Amino acid sequence: MTDSILHPDLVALAKRVVDENRRAGRTIALAESCTGGLVAAAITEIPGSSEIFEAGFVTYSNEIKQELLKVSQDVLETFGAVSIATAWAMAQGALLRSHAHVAVAITGIAGPGGGSEQKPVGTVVFARAERGGNPDKVVADMKLFENNGRSGVRLQAALCALELLLPEA
Repeated sequence: MTDSILHPDLVALAKRVVDENRRAGRTIALAESCTGGLVAAAITEIPGSSEIFEAGFVTYSNEIKQELLKVSQDVLETFGAVSIATAWAMAQGALLRSHAHVAVAITGIAGPGGGSEQKPVGTVVFARAERGGNPDKVVADMKLFENNGRSGVRLQAALCALELLLPEA
């Protein structure tokens, strides 16, 4: 895949995601914020991805997170857009708005601005929700990636999100 405009590591991992989910008979959905559709772009770079990729939601603003993914205003006001509670609600919302078996959500601070002492640039939160899974069992994690520029943070976040889409994750 030398004709891709995307980072080779991203494309290679996306191919694994497509191949392994196809073998597992699983479909996927995404709810992306700070990655702005980068994970969806990587997946759709792979021929045959339409067999497993059902939907991608880029919900950059809080208002659209609420409107499209049904993230509650209370969650956003209490915990912030970059929080496990918000990422979990985004993943649940992506399942609600699709027919996918699994959804992964990403929200974070890619920089160069927007960070704080509590949540510096490079803070990214991920959540994975599975259809029929126990809604009380939250699968989510907050990571602090190296602040190696906006593109670098987004690449690290996209790679992490792809890992979460692998069936054994």
